[in-house]
Amino acid sequence: MKKIAFPLLLLIVASYVFTGCDKDDPEIPNEEELITTVIYNLNTAGGDLVTLSWKDLDGDAGGEEPTITAGTLNANETYTGILVLLNESVSPPVDVGMEVLEEGEEHQLFFEPSSANVSVNYDDEDGNGNPLGLKTVLTTGDVGSGTITITLRHEPVKTASGVSDGDITNAQGATDVKVTIPFDVQ
Repeated sequence: MKKIAFPLLLLIVASYVFTGCDKDDPEIPNEEELITTVIYNLNTAGGDLVTLSWKDLDGDAGGEEPTITAGTLNANETYTGILVLLNESVSPPVDVGMEVLEEGEEHQLFFEPSSANVSVNYDDEDGNGNPLGLKTVLTTGDVGSGTITITLRHEPVKTASGVSDGDITNAQGATDVKVTIPFDVQ
């Protein structure tokens, strides 16, 4: 009897192991994107380029402070903004912005200038017609200085009040990256 029971027990365990993982098991959702570099390129109609950037190659767990490049904007000017999001912790670097574009319905960028002399409006949208934020129009007013906080939210509630206007207050979702970059308006 012992000679039959042990092989039968092995057969039962093996069948459980091999059928335990089924193709019908739910997929693990996308993990938070690792973004080490944020570059905000601002172009005037006349061809002037201003680049604001933030880079933190060792991430939150590292001991190094991020490298931040401030910029000087012209007063009373309109800029076309292109946002570049990279993961430069790997080689070659990964263009996370392409992933954000491909999964636009699951992402939204928010721009919060600290100065009333600067406004940012969306110039792109996801597949559902909601704002995305990889392309923007930034408008400056009078001379001054301030900061701009750029936040990428994963799975925001895009239908919430004010979110389509760029108000992060009701967006919910998870923050993939949040950076603050100083600027001057002259």
